[in-house]
Order: sequence, then structure tokens, then C-alpha cells
Amino acid sequence: MIRAGMLTSGGDCQALNPVLRGIARGLYSFYGEEQVELIGFLDGYRGLMDASCCRLTPGDFSDLLTRGGTILGTSRQPFKRIREPDEGGRDKVAAMKAAYEALELDGLFTTTSGARTTPSASRAPWTWRPGRWSASAPPRPPTAAAFWWS
Repeated sequence: MIRAGMLTSGGDCQALNPVLRGIARGLYSFYGEEQVELIGFLDGYRGLMDASCCRLTPGDFSDLLTRGGTILGTSRQPFKRIREPDEGGRDKVAAMKAAYEALELDGLFTTTSGARTTPSASRAPWTWRPGRWSASAPPRPPTAAAFWWS
């Protein structure tokens, strides 16, 4: 069984829903629908910090090619301020790690919007490596989706 998280971040832009659909269809095709569990984080990184999520099914990805916006919602979280505590004093990175670990995810797909999509996605301040968290980002992804895999 593969458990992967998905979120959209950086505000709305074209093709967020089709990117989510493509990721889901690729996973379902490669592993089989019965072997994939997708968790959608609502409102971008805020949803990951708050563990605000929903289970996504293959039916959630139908008819997305012509729908604007993002089915998950989005929020802006500038990476240059990710290490600053939020309004309540919470460590944002620690909150994201805790949600990731509590949900026992095998990986996390993220998208960002705007003209700087790929560089923004590759500057993530943390990523999961087996057995530890790393402060280094993975190589730049070739598409609008960045992916961190356990």
C-alpha cells in the first residue's frame, strides 16, 4: 500500500487540478487503485501544518481537466519565512513533520503557482529521507509538481 499526500500551494494558477489528476492517475496506473491511498491537504501548507486533510478517491479526479482552481484549496507560505513561528508561536516545520509522520505518509506531492513554479518548489526547507529529516532540498523537479518520497 502506498500512502501519499498532495497539496497545492502559492495561490491559484492554471492547471493545478490537471496536475493533481495526472499525479493520481499515474500512481493508480503504476500501483493499481487498490494499492494507493491519497491524502489531500486542504489550503496548501496551512493544511499540512494543521493536519487538515481528506482522503481522495479515483472519483475525485474525474472531470478536473476543465475545472478552474484547485479541489484542495491553496494558501501562500513564503519559504523564506518558513522557519519563523506562526501567529500562535508554533514551529511550522515541526507541525508539518508531525502531520506527515502521524499520517504515516510514504511521500508528499506539492505544487506551487506562478511563473517561478519550479524554482519555488525546489527550495523546500525540508524533505524526508529514510530515517531522518533533511534541510536540503531535492534536485529541481522538471514539472509543476515537486515530490518528496520516504
